[in-house]
Amino acid sequence: MLDDNPTQSGGSSPLLGVSRSLSGKRWRLREADEGEIVTIARQQGVPDALARVMAARGITAQGAAGYLAPRLRDSFPDPADFADMDKAARLVWEAIETARPMAVFADYDVDGATSAAQLIRYFRHFDHDAEIYVPDRVEEGYGPSGEAFDTLKARGAELVITVDCGAAAHAALEHAATIDLDVIVIDHHLMDAAMPPAAALVNPNRADDKSGCGHLAAAGVTFVFLAALNREGRRRGTITPDNEPNLLDWIDLAALGTICDVVPLTGINRAITAQGLKAMTGWRNLGLRSLAEKSGVEGEATTYHAGFLIGPRINAGGRVGKSDLGATLLTTEDEAVALRISDQLDRLNAERRAIEADVLDAASAQLEGQASDRAILIAAGEGWHPGVIGVVAGRLKERFDKPVIVIGIDREATPPVGKGSGRSVPGVNLGGAIAAAREAGLLLSGGGHAMAGGLSVDPDRITELVADLDTRLAPELAAAADAMALKADGVLSASGLTLDLARTLEQAGPYGQGNAEPCFVLPRMRVSFAKRVGTDHVRFTLTDIDSRRVDGICFRCADTPIGEALLAAGPDLFHAFGRLKLDSWQGRERVQLHLEDLATAAE
Repeated sequence: MLDDNPTQSGGSSPLLGVSRSLSGKRWRLREADEGEIVTIARQQGVPDALARVMAARGITAQGAAGYLAPRLRDSFPDPADFADMDKAARLVWEAIETARPMAVFADYDVDGATSAAQLIRYFRHFDHDAEIYVPDRVEEGYGPSGEAFDTLKARGAELVITVDCGAAAHAALEHAATIDLDVIVIDHHLMDAAMPPAAALVNPNRADDKSGCGHLAAAGVTFVFLAALNREGRRRGTITPDNEPNLLDWIDLAALGTICDVVPLTGINRAITAQGLKAMTGWRNLGLRSLAEKSGVEGEATTYHAGFLIGPRINAGGRVGKSDLGATLLTTEDEAVALRISDQLDRLNAERRAIEADVLDAASAQLEGQASDRAILIAAGEGWHPGVIGVVAGRLKERFDKPVIVIGIDREATPPVGKGSGRSVPGVNLGGAIAAAREAGLLLSGGGHAMAGGLSVDPDRITELVADLDTRLAPELAAAADAMALKADGVLSASGLTLDLARTLEQAGPYGQGNAEPCFVLPRMRVSFAKRVGTDHVRFTLTDIDSRRVDGICFRCADTPIGEALLAAGPDLFHAFGRLKLDSWQGRERVQLHLEDLATAAE
């Protein structure tokens, strides 16, 4: 269905005849102040369509220039505003100056790997080597443990820095204190008001932090920490103009972690991403260059390259292979090592996709029969690989438009345990609900952030968990209907899908979570051609009443009502909802529609 009867920006013709959306989602026009649209277009010299996109995202005429050219200097926070940031910087510099052995304990995902790689490269700049420790997802689970700290202590570490984990690791940090192992925590996950014992705990989401940067990924927090280290080094006289590291040398790593952790691309995150993608395009990082070549990346680096080609391969090591492969790749200066690990990660990614497909089929079958009025869907199965359950949860969340948790049960463990990973929808704080369930005693462990979370649970208590989370999240899901609606930035005719418009919109990126990629509605189109490609994608051609063509693709839709309607390719009229993308083929550039939804239109 279509609410608000959207009209094309600057025009007066309403989009008529919508009877239903094939995805079942509501469509709405993004609201934008007409005065701001006119002012932005005039002052910045941009097309009305882009001005409307900007105004609909809350960009004012005053902030338009900064949006179009995001700069770090305009949004970079003062590191001193982060609780314990300066303290952590002093501790690290004391270790560097006294050659005190350090280790970096990283989470096994891209955010953890890129955070670790930034620190390792910074330390190397000052000829200080630090060990990287990444826990095995299956054997050790998420985050630091007493056993891991014992291992690092035995290897000689005196100071451990955890990245993208540790803020909720009370037992592990208490154990570290008993063995006289100093730990600095650099994290961004939601945490309890009661803080675990640490030499310093840097987390913009700790209760007493005043930075206002809770939207940063761990890679972003780490990048700010590098700035704090530079400032502390200058204060101590250790850093001089002759040896000061250029932090922009590692902003590509910060951008990759930011993109792959799907944090809001607003403010400092958007600046890190924009500048990081420019740096990434130079492919100076040997590991990134090897992965780019392996995954077929061409042209300038984009959020798509980072999030869908490079990121999944780095993640594959932590999901189904050796957990430290990603961090090792991003820190190596040995071309042979980079090529070997890139090959290994590429193979592991293919293996991960096969395992993921099996778990997805099984979990989908479970959820099909669950109550349609439930606020959260939970699937659980024995032997489901813990390395793919998060990705599967994300796929199912997109399908059902509800928070989804997928739990793999290990009956061989003593005692048996279910390890779950969840993904949420906008407006529903899954990480907060998981933390509340843990506090209520329903979980062995658990936490996360608004859009994602992880947990460990007694398999016999999963039914209780479902009921608890359903009660907690039902009000949030009901209130999030507007946040989950598909929002259009305007209505375009087929002739309006021009190369100039697509280029303009692309140049105004990067887009992502919290700064959605522009979407448009094409009214009253017929499907003149459609073909299934790959496993479940559909390529198509739409034609308007004047026989003007629009080529496009719809991903993972072949077995859905949208895909079925496309493949029928009959005389029916549809309104098409999608994104404009530039596509290059044999040296020729064209506009392509990436379709997200269809709605039947009246004849």
